Amino acid sequence: MTQRTQPPTSPLGPHQKSITAALTQLARDNVIARIWDKDHTVWKDDPTEITDRLGWLTISRDMTEHVGELRSFADEVRNDGIRDVVLLGMGGSSLGPEVLRQCIGSAQGFPALTVLDSTVPARVGTVTRSIDPARTLFIVSSKSGGTIEPNSFYKHFRHIVESAVGAERTGRQFIAITDAGTSLAALGTADGFRRVFENPPDLGGRYSVGSFFGLVPAALCGMDCGKLLDRISDMAARCEAGPGVRNNPGGWLGAALGALAAGGRDKLTLTASPEVASFGLWVEQLIAESTGKDGRGIVPVVNEPLLEPDAYGEDRFFVHVRLSGGDNAAADVALERLRDIGHPVVTLEMEDVYDIGAEFFRWEMATAVAGHMLTIHPFDQPNVQQAKDVTSRVLETYVNEGALPDAADGSFTGLLEQATQGDYLSIMAYVEETDGVTNAMNMLRQYAMRRHHIATTLGYGPRFLHSTGQLHKGGPNSGLFLQVAADVRSDIPIPGDRFGFGTLAAAQAIGDYEALKQAGRRVVRLNLGNDAEAAVLRLLGSL
Repeated sequence: MTQRTQPPTSPLGPHQKSITAALTQLARDNVIARIWDKDHTVWKDDPTEITDRLGWLTISRDMTEHVGELRSFADEVRNDGIRDVVLLGMGGSSLGPEVLRQCIGSAQGFPALTVLDSTVPARVGTVTRSIDPARTLFIVSSKSGGTIEPNSFYKHFRHIVESAVGAERTGRQFIAITDAGTSLAALGTADGFRRVFENPPDLGGRYSVGSFFGLVPAALCGMDCGKLLDRISDMAARCEAGPGVRNNPGGWLGAALGALAAGGRDKLTLTASPEVASFGLWVEQLIAESTGKDGRGIVPVVNEPLLEPDAYGEDRFFVHVRLSGGDNAAADVALERLRDIGHPVVTLEMEDVYDIGAEFFRWEMATAVAGHMLTIHPFDQPNVQQAKDVTSRVLETYVNEGALPDAADGSFTGLLEQATQGDYLSIMAYVEETDGVTNAMNMLRQYAMRRHHIATTLGYGPRFLHSTGQLHKGGPNSGLFLQVAADVRSDIPIPGDRFGFGTLAAAQAIGDYEALKQAGRRVVRLNLGNDAEAAVLRLLGSL
């Protein structure tokens, strides 16, 4: 029996007592068996968005019968000369494929995968310039079929492809992944898409990586979907009720998450081997959107720089997703130092990159269990719509008046001066994601960690609106929110709309800012001008 199928065995010292008590209560209440029985009362008396959101429990079994079909479709696409696959999505429909892209990657001879989940014109332009539209397959991916971002991406690329190959051939450059009966499914039929994949309907977006949403892009890039599903199935079997919750990898982790959060350690700090570092993006969405509501929640902290022990407060729970044979030396030493001074540290071992499938299921089960412990409904997202509604009003104002409303600026140092024990800094960046910008933002995070001993997060907009955005507005009021945006150098029009991507991204940023203010959050907004990286470095210099 391999190590990946076992619960972690890291010593937790004084923290073990609360976890043991949680495990005892879970066993007494028969929670694991009730989850597998799809008993909605594990979380709420009302079955709404629960009974039709538990398909992730058996999705690997259901999808296995489609492996041959997906392999044949991938061969068809490759034989047609397709060199690139561009996924147009947001949130649950894009983060899983992005993790698979970065952790496993395309097989030799198969198309390269690019995930577009940013409305920032610079990013849209970068993707547009990087591909040959005549040799690219576009995946329009949306569970609801009505999400504004992928629909806008489709309008943009449809126009480009049509100009390149002609109207008659354009439809074959597109496929859709969506639920049955959505407007996207109808659009795919009407516009002559090469294929419309209708996903099982009993899955929420963030629990859908083992379905067509994750498997179609994986197959197109030559990944071994059968092996990936085998790893998911293996972990699912280990997370069933039979072995008992103490020997249940997902149940154990969920008990630890819930118990430690209830005890004040609600900053789940996830570190990972560099080879699988992107896994944190998926966990971040899963934990934040599932638990961040009703004024409660677990704050996922991913890709935060590892610093000296005295940079951390007493609100941390460290989990290390460790790839065997990976570049782990620095993290192993840093986490051992944190364990030595009393922080709870757990290590989850992966034997190879396909074990990412096992980790997908482990964390889904853990999140469901933690939701039960925190008396939270883990399958809805009641506050996500709030920012969408404000954004719609902002866009309406622009269309009617020709200008966006002003959004107030503020002071970064003034924001940090409000920090108290248990707070966290959230940097919300509505700029193009580049290595230079990320490195500069991480220096800001280090400053806040060392100066104020608080946890820090970094999210690129509008991606995070569909993940941590729920936590920001519905979770505990412990966030210090720094929104940064850049000037639009060159906007890109959206065919059929009266605004371009620059206006859409700006409206989403303003909508998010206003929604945070309405929720009583502490938030400031900074304009970084036309060079985001240089502006952040200047800000650091002033500190």
